[in-house]
Amino acid sequence: MRKIYVFDTTLRDGEQSPGVSLTIEEKVAIALQLERLGVDRIEAGFAATSPGDLQSIREVAKQVKNATLLSLARCHTKDIDAAVEALKDAQDPCLHLVLATSPIHREYKLRMDKAKVMETAEAAIRYGRKFFDKVEFSAEDASRTEVDFLCEMTAMAIRAGATVVNLPDTVGFATPEQFGEMFRTIKANVPGIEKIQLSTHCHDDLGMATANTLAAIANGVDQFEGTINGIGERAGNTCLEEVALALETRSDYYGAKTTLNLGEIYQTSRMVSKMTGMSVPGNKAIVGANAFAHESGIHQDGMLKNRSTYEIITPETIGASSSKLVLGKHSGRHAFKEKLIDLGYSLDEEQLNIAFAKFKELADRKKNVLSEDIRALLDDNMTEGPKFFVLDSIQVSYGNRSIPTASVRIIRQDGTIADGASVGNGSVDAVYQALSKVIGIQAELDEYSIHSVTQGTDAQGEVHVVLRQGEVTVSGRGVSTDIIEASAKAYIEAINRLVGRQERERDGNIVIY
Repeated sequence: MRKIYVFDTTLRDGEQSPGVSLTIEEKVAIALQLERLGVDRIEAGFAATSPGDLQSIREVAKQVKNATLLSLARCHTKDIDAAVEALKDAQDPCLHLVLATSPIHREYKLRMDKAKVMETAEAAIRYGRKFFDKVEFSAEDASRTEVDFLCEMTAMAIRAGATVVNLPDTVGFATPEQFGEMFRTIKANVPGIEKIQLSTHCHDDLGMATANTLAAIANGVDQFEGTINGIGERAGNTCLEEVALALETRSDYYGAKTTLNLGEIYQTSRMVSKMTGMSVPGNKAIVGANAFAHESGIHQDGMLKNRSTYEIITPETIGASSSKLVLGKHSGRHAFKEKLIDLGYSLDEEQLNIAFAKFKELADRKKNVLSEDIRALLDDNMTEGPKFFVLDSIQVSYGNRSIPTASVRIIRQDGTIADGASVGNGSVDAVYQALSKVIGIQAELDEYSIHSVTQGTDAQGEVHVVLRQGEVTVSGRGVSTDIIEASAKAYIEAINRLVGRQERERDGNIVIY
C-alpha cells in the first residue's frame, strides 16, 4: 500500500481565511493536535509576513517533535532568511518556496518572462539549500501553466536541489481529468522525477478540490496539501479529512493511504473550528453534525438491519461518539478526569480544576450532560491567549410591548470594572450596544449564527459572530445554556481577537494566492 504524505497548511493558508487571526498560543495548540493526528508536515506560517508570524513559527518549532516544520517564503533572499530564523529550533525544518508560473501571473503579477521565472526560482532553491536539507518548491497556478514549461520548471527544481515539487491548482480551475493528465505528463517526461516527491495543493473555487487531489494521487502524487475543515483563501482548500477518509475507505481503488491517526480527526476539527471561529456546516462531509445522521424512514430501516447499508464510515472511525456521559452534579473529580481522557483531552492540574468547576456549574443547569456538552464546555473555557475583556455579568429586560434593555459589567485586563447599559432592536442587539459602549470599540456585526450543541430545551447554544472594523474581520464563539449569554461571550471573544490582532500586527500582512 503506497504511503501518501500529508502536508497541513491550516496555520498558514487556513489562517488567511477572512476573520481568522490565531494567537501564538492557539497556533501551538493546533500544531500539537496536528502532531497527535499524525500529520507528516506542518506549514506553521509565513515568516516574512510580520515579526509576529515569525515568532509564532519559532514557538511552534520549539514544541513540535514528530513532524516536519515549514515556513512559506517567496523567492527572495529576505524571505528565506526570515524562514531560517523562524525554523532554527525545529527538529526537522523545511523551506517552502513559491513562485508563480502561469502566463497570467507572469505577465500581470510578476512582469517576468519564462527565462526570468526559471532563473529566479533556481537562484532561490540553491540559496535555500545552503540552510535547509529539505526544500519544497511550489509552481503557483500550475494548473493554468503550459505543461511543457511545468516540465522544464520541475526538471530545474530537481537539478537545483528541491526535495519536493508542488504543483498547485491555486484558483480551483482544474478538472479531475485535466489535473490527472498533467501529473501523468510530468511523471513521464521529467528526468530524475523519481528523486523527489511530487505534491499538489488544491483550492475549492469550483467545488472540486477533493476530487482534483484524489485525481492527482491516482496519477502518482506522493503528497497532498490541505487544511482541517477545508478552511483557507476564498472558498478554501482541500479538506484534509475528506482525502484521508476517501483513501482509507477506497484503498481498493487508490492503492494508497495516509498514516494519520484517524481517531483524532473529530477532535482536531472541533479545535480548529473553535479557535478560528469558523463553524463547520452541518452537511459537511466527515465532520459535519449531520454526517452520520439518518432521518429518512427507508434509511433508518436499512440502518437498523445493517449499518453498512447507508454508513460507509462509522463515527467511531474519526473519534466521534454520541454516547451519553454517566456524569452529573454528584460525580467526582477522578471520574470527570477519566472521561476527559476518553474524549481525547489532556489537561494539566490547573486546567483540570477550571474545567471541573465549569462542569459542576453546567450539571446544575442542565439535566442530561452529553459528550458534546463537555467538548463545547472545554472548547469555550480553555481558550489560550490574552483576555483584554471578560464578561462579568449581564442583565436583560425584554417584553414584546417594551423596548429591550441590557446592562453589562466587564472586567478589563488590568482588573478594573466597567458597567454600561443600552437599548436595542432586540435582546441581543441591546447587549451588543451595551458592550460596545462600555468597551469603547466600535465594530460592525457582519455575521451572527446560533446552533444547538445537543438536543432538548436545556441544550447549550453555540453562537458564532464575525465583527468588521474597516478592512479587518475577526470571529468569536460563545457557548451557554442561555443564548443571550452565549451571544455576549461570542462578542467579547471577537473583540479580544480584534485587540490582540491590532497589537500583534506591526507590519501589513502579505497574502499569497
